[in-house]
Amino acid sequence: MNDKIEMSNIEQIPETNHLLLGIETLIEKAGRNIAIYLNTEISRLYWSIGNYIITEIQYEAYSQHGQQILATLSQRLTEKFGKGYTYSALTRMIKVAETYSEEIFATLSQTLSWSHFIELAAIENPAKRLFYQQMCIIENWSVRTLRQKEDTMLFERTAIATKPDDEILETLQTTNNANISPDLVFKSTYIIDFLGLSGYYSEKDLENAILVELEKFILELGQGFAFLERQKRIPIDSVDYSLDLLFYHRKLNRLVAIDLKLGKFKPKHKGQMELYLKYLQKYEKQPHENSPVGLLLCSEGNTEHIELLLLDEENIKVAQYLTAFPDKQWFVDKLNKSIAIAQQNAKFLNIENSNENKSF
Repeated sequence: MNDKIEMSNIEQIPETNHLLLGIETLIEKAGRNIAIYLNTEISRLYWSIGNYIITEIQYEAYSQHGQQILATLSQRLTEKFGKGYTYSALTRMIKVAETYSEEIFATLSQTLSWSHFIELAAIENPAKRLFYQQMCIIENWSVRTLRQKEDTMLFERTAIATKPDDEILETLQTTNNANISPDLVFKSTYIIDFLGLSGYYSEKDLENAILVELEKFILELGQGFAFLERQKRIPIDSVDYSLDLLFYHRKLNRLVAIDLKLGKFKPKHKGQMELYLKYLQKYEKQPHENSPVGLLLCSEGNTEHIELLLLDEENIKVAQYLTAFPDKQWFVDKLNKSIAIAQQNAKFLNIENSNENKSF
């Protein structure tokens, strides 16, 4: 029998295509796995180098003598192993090793790249760092997306940022794809500068502009939102009410009612939203869904009203929207003000509770 078979004959055998596709899939899968493995191993190597330097020269790492050691070490390593061991690269390895223990790093490196670790290690506030770390994992952020979120002050704008640090850390440590707090989903401030609104405009103008730029609006709301209806009819006792926008959030597994307001939040807005939510709860909520949540978007902020009226509410959120991106210090100042008011109210409630207990 002739062992030589012409290639043209092989290509005509039907089983060849099936085998080819199967092997191509195996090779491509192996390539992806190898890439993940290499990324993980390189990250672990860099962490190990940073940890070794810390262990060997300890407190001297940031002294003038330590800097001289790193500069010489960088030169020697570059000569022997090529690029990747610059002075800046070594300092980043040290920073990451200082920030993450070996056990935590080993777990996170299965998901996050070395570039993620560099970006995260530069965040000094532990609660803020953990927020961005968890969101990178849950929403599969690239390093570029992480930087964009930091640049737009996402943490400072998220509802959870006003909570005490220990509460933030506790919430974030239990956060995963199957369990995400509404305080991580909703923000205290939304930036809608893409709508092109300036000067005088009505609530109707605002709603129409949002619908024209719906994709961008959803991106600003955050991952997981799906648009359902505009001007949702709410018939109650022969009176027709209209909810501006109705969304659904996949991870929260609940309807999200959004009402747009010009000016500051008013107490009557809360009552109106409660009515909408009770209607949605009774007539629209599916058996597998969680209770609806409401978001009141106001053009002006008045934090103390919100803190006092919604202190114990979990199903109504109030946020300010901005049609232009302000100076970043504006977000910091607003957050600090919110934290101060929340602490003052908490202190007042503790005193009230203490007095009530004494009266018994």
